[in-house]
Amino acid sequence: MDITEFDRGLILHAFALAGEQGWARVSIAEAARRAGLPLDQARARFSGRTALLLRFGSMADQAALAALPAEDSVRDKLFALVMRRLDVMQAHRAGVLALLRALPFDPPLALLLACASRRSLRWLAQAAGVDTSGLRGELRVKGLIGVWLWTLRAWQADETQDLSHSMAALDTALARAERMAGWLGRSAGAGEDVSATEPPEAAPPPLADAV
Repeated sequence: MDITEFDRGLILHAFALAGEQGWARVSIAEAARRAGLPLDQARARFSGRTALLLRFGSMADQAALAALPAEDSVRDKLFALVMRRLDVMQAHRAGVLALLRALPFDPPLALLLACASRRSLRWLAQAAGVDTSGLRGELRVKGLIGVWLWTLRAWQADETQDLSHSMAALDTALARAERMAGWLGRSAGAGEDVSATEPPEAAPPPLADAV
């Protein structure tokens, strides 16, 4: 078994535990036992739940970035990237929802995952061809965070098999972002106020901008 398969197995059973018992009761050792994985290797790979979550986020990013069509528009690329990331979360839905419910009661974890999410979304923006350098770049990343929060909120309540409600929410958020000059990578005209690149306002989900 290679490292990726090992990590996937442990993550699968950790989120299954979270769905059954709540995130606070998840044990890496118990997840390893359920997965039939050696405890010494589990300890070597994951010192705790935080390490597991960061690895999960990295794997979600890799899945999103694996096959990005070069000919699509920036908006289409962002749509595909965000939905692929959601698809990874959907595969562990019960556990991820349990994690999100736990975040308001664990501020350090919520802060850590918020920072990790910002890094992930910067990667997605750059992969789609969005310039994230400088002040305008930071505003564009902030805009994508707004898009992510809006879509994540929809995903939490989305019980459709094809995530159609989540896709509709994402499409709406990206359409709004696209209407704002410069946000999806267009160059602002001379003398244009940088505030024109402000992201779409998105009511944050009732939990946190994580995962």
